[in-house]
Amino acid sequence: MFTPFQPAALRTLVQNTLNPLGIWSADAEELLLATCAQESLFGTYRTQGGGGPARGIFQMEGGDFNDIWKNYEAYHPAQATAVKALNGGNVGTVDDLVNNDPYAVALARVHYQRCPRALPSNTDLNALWMYYKVNYNSVNGAATISQFYRNYHKYVTDGTAS
Repeated sequence: MFTPFQPAALRTLVQNTLNPLGIWSADAEELLLATCAQESLFGTYRTQGGGGPARGIFQMEGGDFNDIWKNYEAYHPAQATAVKALNGGNVGTVDDLVNNDPYAVALARVHYQRCPRALPSNTDLNALWMYYKVNYNSVNGAATISQFYRNYHKYVTDGTAS
């Protein structure tokens, strides 16, 4: 286990990672913070319990990681080069997300960037939940709305996790 992020520190990481890539917005930032709160309890877990495939502060799975590179970044070469620069110029593997938080932030943002619908408003927690559930966790995923709200308030709003 790791020490969870403080909200301001994760916000700064998201902004400092995504602004140079040209893919930052307040809506994306809030969605990423909510996702991180739900998926890894704000960075407390970097690998999935029980030896599962999820990695990093967003608990991205290898299939999603590989799909991003094969079916999205392959068609966005300038962005791909900038994202790879966060990982020493290489795509690497999903395991690189465990200890490379900027790379994890960028790939989680790219994951959402691929979604066909516009990002929800950063001020609408219910819309953030629904977007996360459909586009990141999946309708068959284990996340519940009560967990999402609890984790969001604990880690993002209150910052009382540590």
